[in-house]
Amino acid sequence: MVVVIGGGLVGMSAAYQLTRYGVPVVLVDQADEGKATTAGAGILSPGNRFPSSDPILPLLKEAHAYYPKLIASLAEDGEYHTGYEKVGALHVATTDEEASQMPKLLEQIQERRTAGFNHIGDAKIVDSDTARSFFPALSPVKAAIHIPEAARVDGQLLCSALERAISQRGGSLVHGRAELVVDKGKVTSVMVEGQTIAAEAVIVAAGAWSAMLAKQLGITMPVYPQRGQIAHLVVPNTETGGWSIVMGFTHYILTFPSDRIVVGATRDNVGYDYRVTMGGMQEIINEGLRMAIGLESATVQDVRIGFRPQSQDTEPFIGQVPGFENVYFATGHGGYGLQVGPYSGAIAADLVLNKPVSIDLSPFAVDRFSHTY
Repeated sequence: MVVVIGGGLVGMSAAYQLTRYGVPVVLVDQADEGKATTAGAGILSPGNRFPSSDPILPLLKEAHAYYPKLIASLAEDGEYHTGYEKVGALHVATTDEEASQMPKLLEQIQERRTAGFNHIGDAKIVDSDTARSFFPALSPVKAAIHIPEAARVDGQLLCSALERAISQRGGSLVHGRAELVVDKGKVTSVMVEGQTIAAEAVIVAAGAWSAMLAKQLGITMPVYPQRGQIAHLVVPNTETGGWSIVMGFTHYILTFPSDRIVVGATRDNVGYDYRVTMGGMQEIINEGLRMAIGLESATVQDVRIGFRPQSQDTEPFIGQVPGFENVYFATGHGGYGLQVGPYSGAIAADLVLNKPVSIDLSPFAVDRFSHTY
């Protein structure tokens, strides 16, 4: 029996991969408010996020290649509703200073396409009118880069599809707070609200709450919650599902069928403070309208809050816990969890089963900050 702790996209993906291998799985979800998957935007475009020297790039490359495979696997299990669709993206410049950076940014995007990154396509700089043809509510922008193969995914829909597929393949879901039972360098079981679940292996994918479980093993894992406030809008009588993603230099706009638009997001380092704030709303509205003035009459339907699991050095933690032969972590993905989360979960599942992993995990070592207290 493998116990997976964490009911977000990373944990669901790990559990799903294991069930596809025929491994018995129990997934434990403590269902706290602020799960990042529930609030996340779901932009799948690797063209503008990371410097060329960042060790996460190989992970990002493999993660984007993995997405179509995951979607196809879920379709085989009868799960078609994930919100995954290639709609393209616009990286927009609203000031002269931002516009001056576009040629360099385009060069970087094209280099990534040449290197084999998915979800890019033949990117090019377009003028304001052309950009507006891909996103009709767009403001008059100084310049834009069109990334035609960029995709989106709905984190909630994808998680729900994974959960159903896990159940269909014999996995089970338990709600409650997990406590690790340790004996002689192994986690022998997991306690959940008084229930003991025997464990041959444990995968911890508990997002912003992962550090608490690491502490039970005597491991320092600096993963902290970074609050993101994200506005969900409705544009009445307008089909927005085919509009492209809009990415600014700090914020973004994402569309979903049939009339839904998401604008985000704040980056608030305030602990587990699950609140919508006036300042956060002002930031989202101001930045959203700066990029897309055509949204000024949209209806604010909801504001969601998610706690990104942000690591101290911005790199995730993926791998086996030294000193514990059967415990693995996959967490700390920060603001790109929906991009790399499914693949990170699949890596953790492969590690449990001693299957080869295609990337170097040493930059993401679980104990890279300290071995023990």
